[in-house]
Amino acid sequence: MSFFAPDRLWLLAAVAALVGLYVLALRRRRRYGIRFSNLGLLDKVAPRGPGWRRHLPALAFVAMLSLLVLAFARPTANAKVPRERATVLIALDVSNSMAATDVEPNRLEAAKQAGLAFVNRLPARFNVGLVAFDGSASVIVAPTTDHQAVETGIRGLETGPATAIGEAVFSSIEAIASFDEQAGTNPPPARIVLLSDGANTAGRSPEQAAEAALHAHIAVSTIAYGTPEGTVEVQGQLIPVPVDGPALERLAKTTKGAFYEAASGEELQKVYQDIGSSVGYRTIRREVSVWFIGFGLLAAFGAAIASLTWSSRLP
Repeated sequence: MSFFAPDRLWLLAAVAALVGLYVLALRRRRRYGIRFSNLGLLDKVAPRGPGWRRHLPALAFVAMLSLLVLAFARPTANAKVPRERATVLIALDVSNSMAATDVEPNRLEAAKQAGLAFVNRLPARFNVGLVAFDGSASVIVAPTTDHQAVETGIRGLETGPATAIGEAVFSSIEAIASFDEQAGTNPPPARIVLLSDGANTAGRSPEQAAEAALHAHIAVSTIAYGTPEGTVEVQGQLIPVPVDGPALERLAKTTKGAFYEAASGEELQKVYQDIGSSVGYRTIRREVSVWFIGFGLLAAFGAAIASLTWSSRLP
């Protein structure tokens, strides 16, 4: 837990001092009682006390003071609040390896379904764009709040040769920059979400793309999709197309994005849910002193009730 005014917590030392004084007073009272020589007679004439319950009002009172001191220090808690706006570029690998059937019905179709669900969950005010890449990259849909257009673009994707991961990032950055120019002096924050199943085989390298994204202050979250057992049929022969994640992981880490691995359609859905949560919401520190004040008041009422019940007076 953190506090907006942690310097006020020194008042807890005063609460601890009160506890010490209470313990000292109990010891003095005990020594005074022992001075009465006839303990048997004392036991008969003295009224039966509440026993251990007599300490409950004091404990509740100390709890109340401690809670009020914590409230005075203005405690905070992290809270997730929805972003008002953002730009998200979805970059999908449509290389021939995405036809592998290690993920049912195949990698591309499963990726399309997960991508559609991701777009559908994004806030309506978010600008969403679509980039498809095989041996080259192209902007299928420029950033727009028309999410239906992006969904239509995803459904129409088809496979092609080679894999140009770096070019996909560069195309996404250019699409974001073009949109920001139209947005004016206060463009929304941007994020690239890139899914691929293989290593870069064409165009500029992912390392060059990572430097460009870092310079543009755009985080790239990457998803390595598929399994090591993936194969595609080329001219009657089965060609292994195992998923290759290290380059995607470096791309994400360099740009301060997140790296994910998914080996099934269900896992990919969960990855997109996680990305949607991080993109669609931001974490802020929110003061929660009202909770401590509320519990402090409950402790105060508890102290009063206990004291009235067992000693017929307020503490």
